[in-house]
Amino acid sequence: MAKYFDVHPDNPQPRAIAQVVNLIRDEGLIAYPTDSCFALGCQVGNKDGIDRIKEIRHLDSGHHFTLVCKDFAQLSQFVYVNNAVFRAVKASTPGSYTFILPATKEVPRRLMHPKKKTVGVRIPDHTVVQALLTELGEPLLSSTLLLPDEDEPLTQGWEIKERLDHAVDAVIDSGDCGIVPTTVIDFSDDEPEILRSGAGDTSRFE
Repeated sequence: MAKYFDVHPDNPQPRAIAQVVNLIRDEGLIAYPTDSCFALGCQVGNKDGIDRIKEIRHLDSGHHFTLVCKDFAQLSQFVYVNNAVFRAVKASTPGSYTFILPATKEVPRRLMHPKKKTVGVRIPDHTVVQALLTELGEPLLSSTLLLPDEDEPLTQGWEIKERLDHAVDAVIDSGDCGIVPTTVIDFSDDEPEILRSGAGDTSRFE
């Protein structure tokens, strides 16, 4: 059964955050709210967690996983960012964007796109997630909590607990969470390509 954490959206309880991070470090898989919608998350090196995300979401090998980072300094350890991309990404973070960029050697090969050697990265504008990332001290490997054959992500912590009780190790509930996933921008080629229009404004990339 998944542990259920009721976390204050503006002042996350340190004890609850520490307990969740201990679960993550113990190879746990969590469902947590972000500034766009709920996501599944585990440690970057957690192979079992990655396999469980793939199983829950029925993902294929071409799926772009996302490294959810605390700040730009952390993000730049895992992806290559040239000057033009730096300005565009910096101006859009923190926020509801996922950027596809060439991965550095810090990223395990199984997380990269098999052909393009890219990975998704984002810096969320969400107090609870920032508290988790600060306590964890490293990015959280994530994927939107969108179940197979469903058009919209799950939005309520209690419903996620009911439906994924034996599939995840913890559910964090911090109140209302959106249903619109992040906007995804592919910066792996010369020009930015909008792969998905979501919660983030796309006008600056058009």
